[in-house]
Amino acid sequence: MRLSSAWTTLVFLLMQGASRACTVKRSGGSAGRFSNATLVRLSEFLSAGYKKGVRPVKDWRTSTIVAIDLMVYSILNVDEKNQVLTTYVWYRQSWTDEFLVWNPEDFDEVKQVSLPTANVWVPDILINEFVDVGKSPDIPYVYVTHDGLVRNYKPIQVVTACTLNIYNFPFDVQKCSLTFQSWLHTIDDINITLMRSPEELREDKSVFMNQGEWELLHVLSKYKIFSVDNDDYYAEMKFHVVIRRRPLFYTVNLLLPSMFLMVMDVVGFYLPPDSGERVSFKITLLLGYSVFLIIVSDTLPATAIGTPLIGVYFVVCMALLVISLTETVLIVRLVHKQDLQPPVPHWVKYLVLERAPVLFCIHKKHRLCSRLSSQASDLEHYKDNSYGTARCGHRHQHTCELGQRLSQHDREGGLLGLGLPPSREPAPPAPPVMDNILHEVTAIRHFLEKRDRCREVAKEWLQVGYVLDVLLFRVYLVAVVAYSITLGTLWSVWQVA
Repeated sequence: MRLSSAWTTLVFLLMQGASRACTVKRSGGSAGRFSNATLVRLSEFLSAGYKKGVRPVKDWRTSTIVAIDLMVYSILNVDEKNQVLTTYVWYRQSWTDEFLVWNPEDFDEVKQVSLPTANVWVPDILINEFVDVGKSPDIPYVYVTHDGLVRNYKPIQVVTACTLNIYNFPFDVQKCSLTFQSWLHTIDDINITLMRSPEELREDKSVFMNQGEWELLHVLSKYKIFSVDNDDYYAEMKFHVVIRRRPLFYTVNLLLPSMFLMVMDVVGFYLPPDSGERVSFKITLLLGYSVFLIIVSDTLPATAIGTPLIGVYFVVCMALLVISLTETVLIVRLVHKQDLQPPVPHWVKYLVLERAPVLFCIHKKHRLCSRLSSQASDLEHYKDNSYGTARCGHRHQHTCELGQRLSQHDREGGLLGLGLPPSREPAPPAPPVMDNILHEVTAIRHFLEKRDRCREVAKEWLQVGYVLDVLLFRVYLVAVVAYSITLGTLWSVWQVA
């Protein structure tokens, strides 16, 4: 009985010893998994007693110098109406942490290690122009070298306020600033410097996406120390991002159609002014330009503080079209033939028909004058022949004598109508039927003379209209060409600058 009890005790002790041996083996194996992990040992060494809420300097009088760098990757959006610029940049900053220093020989020659950003001290450097939080990826680690240099590299989508000047649109150059500074620490605690020289930073376009609407010209940098209350001084580094718009799209879709419509308006002056086709043609152009402005209104940038020059250009072109239509309506009204149209005043004849053609080399006036003079001579010749002065033949002697008597009576009636005394030779008495015929012929002759006088007045007004049309066309053409040359010169200078 005692022997069996002793064996039972021995077996229990052996089993307990084996269990302890297994437990010791497991624990020893777990410790061995990290026993040769140099990075784990280095991380534990650096994190032992580290205070991330304290500025990492041994002497509190020492200022932490933060070196920063900026590379523009892309221009995402330029909102002229809200004065907001959205860019995507690669931002880099580095500083020295005196508490993250080790000897590489003690850790298998490890000279740098990545640590979580949340476990180390990070300077509170922000961008003053921030107006919205961008969609930036979260980079949770920083690189630390054995001499305490901490490098924090990360991409940032920056949504900043910017004063955008759109007067030169679409040949505008914008200059927006990104100001980096410590929000809380003064220059005694945190100072800012550049990683690279300003010349290298200015010309660096290695990572910029060069396929969008905007072209990166250069990035300027400027260091400044300022004070808010003349007591505490702060350090800031300002980057000026200078970008230029590519104008090809707007030139093809905005400027060229407007120029084509203006050229067609100038060509419309070659239509005859006494026809109604010019009025309908110019009204069609005006309606087409109005539709064009409605279409491009969404393309033009709109701000509450200014209007781009191209908008002024469109408004002036619309005004020129209205002026052209007004001039056409006036000329058509001037040359329109009416029976009750008054004669051309003498001063208008002198200025428009005599002086203006000589001063402005208008040759059409002389052709009109020769045409009118030839028509007047033909009319006088017709009148002379209508008075029966031609010699009659022998067979129609009675008829010619009657015509001569009618012509003599008609001439006397015409003289009485003009207020001149009749001839002293008494006319032979005429039958009553012949009196009626004589009155009818006199009325017809007066009607024809009045119609001829109205035609002459209408032709004089037509001549005045042609001369005025040529003068106004030249003035209009000079105004359009001068305006186009001025704008073209300005836009060429802006594009080259």
